[in-house]
Amino acid sequence: MHTNRTVKHILTRRPTLEGAGVHLFRVFGNAEAPRLDPFLLLDDFRSNNPDHYLAGFPWHPHRGIETVTYMLRGSVEHGDSLGNSGVIKPGDIQWMTAGSGIIHQEMPKGEPSGHMGGLQLWVNLPAQHKMMTPRYRGVTAEDVAEVRLESGAVVRVIAGEFRGVRGPVQEIVCEPEYLDVTLPAEDSFLHELSPDHMVFAYVLQGQGCFHPHASQNVMEGQAALYGEGESVRIDSPDGELRFLLISGKPIGEPVAWYGPIVMNTDAELEQAFAEYRAGTFLKHAQPESG
Repeated sequence: MHTNRTVKHILTRRPTLEGAGVHLFRVFGNAEAPRLDPFLLLDDFRSNNPDHYLAGFPWHPHRGIETVTYMLRGSVEHGDSLGNSGVIKPGDIQWMTAGSGIIHQEMPKGEPSGHMGGLQLWVNLPAQHKMMTPRYRGVTAEDVAEVRLESGAVVRVIAGEFRGVRGPVQEIVCEPEYLDVTLPAEDSFLHELSPDHMVFAYVLQGQGCFHPHASQNVMEGQAALYGEGESVRIDSPDGELRFLLISGKPIGEPVAWYGPIVMNTDAELEQAFAEYRAGTFLKHAQPESG
C-alpha cells in the first residue's frame, strides 16, 4: 500500500512587479525556495488589463537555471541575442535551459478581449550542469499528451508520465513531472510519484482537498507543498478544480541567487555579472533546440 503525501505548507500568491512593469502574482520565490528544491520561483501572470503586461520583459540575462513558460491565454513573443525567436501560444510550453548563459526578451500579447495569461517556473541546475550549452524545448499544444478519464477528468502530461502516457518534455536534469489536471465536481485524482521528489500543486481554478482528511481546502492562487510519501490524492468536492502538479528531484547544493542568475557561490555570481558588464557573458554560439 502506498503512503499518501500530506500537505506541509500552503503558499498564497502575492502581487508583484517584474520586467518593465508587468503586474503579476508570485506564488513562491527567493524566500521560499529552500523548501522547494529544485524549484526556485513560480509566477502567475494572468491578466485582463493590457496596461499591466504589454511592457513585457525586455532583454535580460539568465545563467544556471531553466525557465519553463506555459501559456494559457494570449501569447508571448520571445527572442534572444543569438537570433532565436518565436511565439508561445495557448497550451504551448517552452522549456528553456539557460545553462552557461543566454540574453533574451519575452513580450506578452493578449487576446482581442485583452485577456492574457500563463505561468513561468524556474528550475535550478546542479553545479555540474550550470555551464551546459543553452537549449530550448519548444512544445506546441497539439504535441502535449492528453489523458481523458471516464469520470470526465482531463490530464495534460507535459513532462513525466501518467497512466502509461509520457509527456513530450524529456531528458531534463531534475527528472520533472509536470501535469495540468482538470477534475469535474466530486471527483478524485490519485497518482504515484517518485518518493525522493519534491512535490507541489498549484490551483489554477476552483478549490480542492489536497490530501485525505485535510482540515482546509486549497484555493485558487495557492500552492500546496507536500511532505514525504509515494502518492497523492486530490479531491474536488465543491465544483470543477484545475491545478498543476509538479515534482522534481532535489539538488541539495548551496544556492547563490541574484536577479536572473543562480549559481552555487557568491564568487560565481559576481563573475557572471562581471562577464555580463564586460560583454563576455555568452559562452556558446547557438543554443540547441529540441
